[in-house]
Amino acid sequence: MAITKEQENLYKKTMNEVKSQINEIDAEMQKIIIETRQKLAKLQESKKSLKQMYESAAKLLNIPIEEDGQEKES
Repeated sequence: MAITKEQENLYKKTMNEVKSQINEIDAEMQKIIIETRQKLAKLQESKKSLKQMYESAAKLLNIPIEEDGQEKES
């Protein structure tokens, strides 16, 4: 069963619209990935700075600390 020229044009138009929507979604996903990576980098830097402060304070107070930055419980 062959499709008419009108049906063919409709399907091509639909395909083009859907492809455009897919491209828009891909672009939005890429934007979110970039924003998430930037936020993660900021959080990691903040954590690093805070961990250094925590470890320095613990050292000054002569309090042992665990590797993850949590105080050892007595």
